[in-house]
Amino acid sequence: MEQAEVVEKLLEAAEMHVPFDGWGDETFAAACRDAEIDESFARLFLPQGGRDLAVEAHKKGDRDMVAALYDMDLSALRFRDKIATAVILRLQCAGDKESVRRATTLFALPQNAALGAKLIWGTCDAIWSALGDPSRDYNWYSKRATLSGVYGSTVLYWLGDTSDGDSATQEFLDRRIDNVMQFEKVKGQIRKSPSLMKLLSGPRAILHRLTAPEGQTDLPGYINPTSKENQ
Repeated sequence: MEQAEVVEKLLEAAEMHVPFDGWGDETFAAACRDAEIDESFARLFLPQGGRDLAVEAHKKGDRDMVAALYDMDLSALRFRDKIATAVILRLQCAGDKESVRRATTLFALPQNAALGAKLIWGTCDAIWSALGDPSRDYNWYSKRATLSGVYGSTVLYWLGDTSDGDSATQEFLDRRIDNVMQFEKVKGQIRKSPSLMKLLSGPRAILHRLTAPEGQTDLPGYINPTSKENQ
């Protein structure tokens, strides 16, 4: 049995257990029993048991979101609306709210916080990449960092949203994106100011040495000491 098949079967079997028992070893053992997969064999692919299964569930949500985005015609939308559509779509692909709440609790633990942050970054990278982000300089980082903040806060709001069709979450997301767009407007004004651009020439020179990772999605990128600031 291939790894992908094992993970798929375990995720399906775990659905009924996670809302009650979380993403722990108890759920992992129950999923193995229900899927009729030997637990020792399953741990060859998922050595951390329930935690690894939670990671796979998150990555599956990313894949489902990207597939759905590619099936949609977003050409008539403003870019801010494309981002909002992608975030809402990702929430729809997340599955049961209680399962997401359990995962959020798991990745909020100190020993899992770095992994949780990496997963959110991966989601935001998937969104920007699916929408055709061409940036390869420091903007590659700033876009994903900004969206990570928007996405993370929206998930937390969504988990407590009791409005019809999660309409309040959509309104919350729109407000957050509006805040980001105001920041982008300020950046644009700075670029038009010769005096401010001269003042920031040193920091900008350093930032323009940041390079997006090439074919290594598990790394944050690197600083190229030979790159020159783009004019």
